[in-house]
Amino acid sequence: MSTVKPYKNDASAKKEQVAKMFDNISARYDFLNHLLSFGIDKGWRKKVVRFASASHPQRILDIATGTGDLALALSATGAKEIIGLDISKGMLAVGREKVLKAKLAQRIDLQYGDSENIPFDSNSFDLVTASFGVRNFENLEKGLSEMYRVLKPGGKLIVLEFSQPEKTPFKQAYGFYSKHILPGIGKLISKDQSAYSYLPESVDAFPYGSAFLSRLSDCGFKNSQSKPLTFGVASMYTAEK
Repeated sequence: MSTVKPYKNDASAKKEQVAKMFDNISARYDFLNHLLSFGIDKGWRKKVVRFASASHPQRILDIATGTGDLALALSATGAKEIIGLDISKGMLAVGREKVLKAKLAQRIDLQYGDSENIPFDSNSFDLVTASFGVRNFENLEKGLSEMYRVLKPGGKLIVLEFSQPEKTPFKQAYGFYSKHILPGIGKLISKDQSAYSYLPESVDAFPYGSAFLSRLSDCGFKNSQSKPLTFGVASMYTAEK
């Protein structure tokens, strides 16, 4: 997996750039996320919640939680404790307001922290999730290994991430949209020159499908599976410890 950074003229590490980027766009992130995905992202999260609910997790860790959309959705599983972790303080500030508004502060705690150095004990979560965050890791293997470490034996992993459509004509249509239309709209609304150009570049560099399943196996996960969503625009990966 090649290293793609948001700001090409910035010498800082990818992790620092990603945090800066999300801080910059945090105020408009939710609006843009739903707009640019035509609202389909909400349906993707519902699929994650349905799969998660089957194992009745009581303690969940949501990696790269952002503004907490998935953490909030996972409250439907009935889990007693949901912790969201993110390196962007701007995104977390937005997420905490949403948690308070939903009156879920007793169950959902959004914390600042590094997903590649998870600040929790080994074998302490029933479920670990990540939505559209693992491709932003500076070291993918380190991040996945940390997710494996904090899972209890038999615990589940669910990763929701962008992938690439492979069938004509959707492949060509999506390619044009992601490289030419999406960056322009994102730049106009978010005021960040690079954030929505970085998105398709990071998707192109990400090892999706069977390649990502291999990475999961390399980190110790078993029974890993991939389910393409919306013609392959995204994929839901599931595995267990």
